[in-house]
Amino acid sequence: MNLPTEDRAPGPDSVPAVPEAGLVIPTPAWARARRSLRLPAFWLLIALLLVGGWQIGALLRQVAAGYPAATGLAIGLFGLYAVLFVVFVRSLDYFEREPPLLLLTALGWGALTATATAVRGDAAVHDLLAKLVSPAFAASWGPAVAGPTVEELAKTLGVVVIVLIARAQVNSVVDGFVYGAFVGLGFQVVEDVVYALNAVALAGDGDSLRPVVGTFLLRGFLGGLWSHTLFSALAGSGIAYAALHHDRSAWRRWGAALGALAGAWLFHFGWNSPLLADGFGYGGPGVLAALLIKGIPALLLVTLLIRQASRREAGYYLDKLVGDERIATVRELAALGSGRTRTAARRYAQTRCGRPGRRAVRRLQRAQALLALELSRGGRRAGRYRAVALAQRELLEARGHPDAYAPDSSSTADWSWLVGCLCAAALAVALALAIRALGGS
Repeated sequence: MNLPTEDRAPGPDSVPAVPEAGLVIPTPAWARARRSLRLPAFWLLIALLLVGGWQIGALLRQVAAGYPAATGLAIGLFGLYAVLFVVFVRSLDYFEREPPLLLLTALGWGALTATATAVRGDAAVHDLLAKLVSPAFAASWGPAVAGPTVEELAKTLGVVVIVLIARAQVNSVVDGFVYGAFVGLGFQVVEDVVYALNAVALAGDGDSLRPVVGTFLLRGFLGGLWSHTLFSALAGSGIAYAALHHDRSAWRRWGAALGALAGAWLFHFGWNSPLLADGFGYGGPGVLAALLIKGIPALLLVTLLIRQASRREAGYYLDKLVGDERIATVRELAALGSGRTRTAARRYAQTRCGRPGRRAVRRLQRAQALLALELSRGGRRAGRYRAVALAQRELLEARGHPDAYAPDSSSTADWSWLVGCLCAAALAVALALAIRALGGS
């Protein structure tokens, strides 16, 4: 399936196609960097990152002075957690991976600028609610009102800034999802570190490590699957849609962006709200069930949206390879369409040819993806990736495995979803028991 023309149209960093050659010649990287230096949004970004970094650094230095061991453990645990999330989110953007510098920028915006904004903004909204309604209402519903209102706006602005300074790198809704997820991940990691250190202070046991581990299990795993990363990814998808779909009316484009932001706000509101906080009166198991009820709808919605967007993006690129059986067979094109089928093809090759076969299939798939991407950009370096694909094809043929696909891989989809859900439920129960053993709530 092809993406709409506006999704893949050349951005401001490309010059029009040469009529006689039919190629789209990209602007050199040095010219793109030089152009970015002239954008006011670029210098605004640098200033906000510096201010946010100064404020968050001062906050962490102050806490680290009193709890050095707990601070080191919190940063290490949630840093490792961030690495796992980065690997997962990067795997979603298989065909056109985003530049590391822009991903680092998104991560920095969430960790520094958005978090620093939230520290002051949340407190201001709490004070406002206490004056306008009552202190009791602010204590109970303040997190549900202040958190989504301040934090989702601050994080979404990070995606907007990336679109302003690097419009040519936002080519699909998947790109908006990725940048939004990185902004949310940066925010989530810093916020979780702060929560862990607050738990240490509240425990009153000095530089204790147990509250850090309990917070890591609670906020990193039980709450991490449907927390800031997910909310910001949803909002970022809406920003990308508005930036790309110029054939739609302004009302529809910005209505979609505002709708995605409203969805992130509502999911965040529900997650922070005191509703079901008592776990239906059934203690720990009830609280665990309440967490699942609050979090799973957001996870399912974003999963469905990203699957649809990923299939559209994959369809656009894979159309570039249709017709050349030496580069990609029909069954290989079908296998390239999703991460599950790509992985199934590699595993099947390993059962037939061992680890060298798996490695050859992985390299062939990557060469096919890069070739499709290059052809979509004009094909100036297509020969390099075509040669790599042909070399891996020869290796597979020599091992009696000419077609890099797994038969009947689609029939395992339902079973894989069921097994995944059961494993997730078992993990949630195990984590809840571990948190309780550590004295958490």
